[in-house]
Amino acid sequence: MSALFDSYPQTLPTVPHLAVANPGPILELESKILQANTNIERWFRLKWQDHTPPFYGSVDLRNAGYKIAPVDLNLFPGGWNNLSPQMLPLAVQAAHAAVEHFCCDAKNLLLIPERHTRNTFYLQNVARLAALLQQAGLQVRLGSLSEDITTPTTFDLPNGESLLLEPLVRSKYRLGLANFDPCAILLNNDLSAGIPALLQNLHEQVLLPPLHAGWSTRRKSQHFAAYDQVAEEFARLLGCDPWLLNPFFSSCEGVNFHARQGEDALAEQVEAVLAKIRLKYREYGINETPFVIVKADAGTYGMGIMSVKNADEVRELNRKQRNKMAVVKEGLEVHRVLVQEGVRTIERVQNGVAEPVVYMMDRYVVGGFYRIHGERGTDENLNAPGMQFEPLPFASGCNTPDCRAQPGTAAPNRFYLYGVVARLSLLAAAVELEQTDPARAAMQALAAQPAF
Repeated sequence: MSALFDSYPQTLPTVPHLAVANPGPILELESKILQANTNIERWFRLKWQDHTPPFYGSVDLRNAGYKIAPVDLNLFPGGWNNLSPQMLPLAVQAAHAAVEHFCCDAKNLLLIPERHTRNTFYLQNVARLAALLQQAGLQVRLGSLSEDITTPTTFDLPNGESLLLEPLVRSKYRLGLANFDPCAILLNNDLSAGIPALLQNLHEQVLLPPLHAGWSTRRKSQHFAAYDQVAEEFARLLGCDPWLLNPFFSSCEGVNFHARQGEDALAEQVEAVLAKIRLKYREYGINETPFVIVKADAGTYGMGIMSVKNADEVRELNRKQRNKMAVVKEGLEVHRVLVQEGVRTIERVQNGVAEPVVYMMDRYVVGGFYRIHGERGTDENLNAPGMQFEPLPFASGCNTPDCRAQPGTAAPNRFYLYGVVARLSLLAAAVELEQTDPARAAMQALAAQPAF
């Protein structure tokens, strides 16, 4: 692999202009956050004493001008190659902290990527992530779950780098490679297809993130239920309406888009969330049409997702639309969906609709990028074919707001706002993983048994 900081030109992109025409809620929120900067950082510091942050994560944000909210959190982020070189020193420092959290004396780390070895853009992400971890003092090698990798295989990447993937070797209680016994295993594979037997019942090896963070068991509705708790407490700290930071949501089970089952129940949930949004729009004088995003309650890559403005739309899907919603990554059928308040984006970059994606490692914001789509609207999903990425110049701005600047006038303050909301989502993920930990559930069940 080539040097860590050589993959991008050493220039930062122009920060895009935000079309916030009115001094509405988002500027009031920015002002409150700047005024409470010291209290906010202390609040986060205390929260991280009570909760262990995930090893890493990325958050999709939407800034509508009247609110800013996370709309998704990925615990297996796959876009490390989209971060600018100026942000990588922050990532290396955060990697040190993350390793100390889970295995302070770690030497060897096994990185397990997704199976799709033909996606060279994804493999560039793997190369960047491995280089970051090496800079944090780890010997990193790559093991593949793909049945096609039976011998060490080298992949040449478009940027001139190469990547060596090796077949995994499993003993009774440990997982590694030939002549490589790691003390920690980092998954960059979201386990959508289920938990392989190779990863089960490991002893004395730290597995990051834990298996119940994978999409075979995790649910987005669980994350946003935890985010409700976090946002409510944070809003009390600020003295603001939690809705300004939080999208309404509900979930619906028993859905089968192919068989057209569960349509009425889903329509009821859609209408319920739309009704709540309409009340907030009236409260804040927002003259826009409410909409919701209906998406699979598990999964990523922008699959199984649609924008809905009327409950009847879910009853009137044509065959192509039902097929699109029925199956997600790895061919898994969708039977449970999240109905989430739609949050428009007012941001544009290079004449395309844009949304910020914030990357974190341990409890630290380490960078991000704008996801841009020139053929999508402000109320549509941008994680779709045709999207582009523009690195965010976070390095000098995200952690150092200019508290003297007027709200809406300073890019560092906007980036700080992004970072605060992204960290709220990361904190919610920590709470979510604690609440859904199978070991915790087993201990609670044991404690509930009557004593004899």
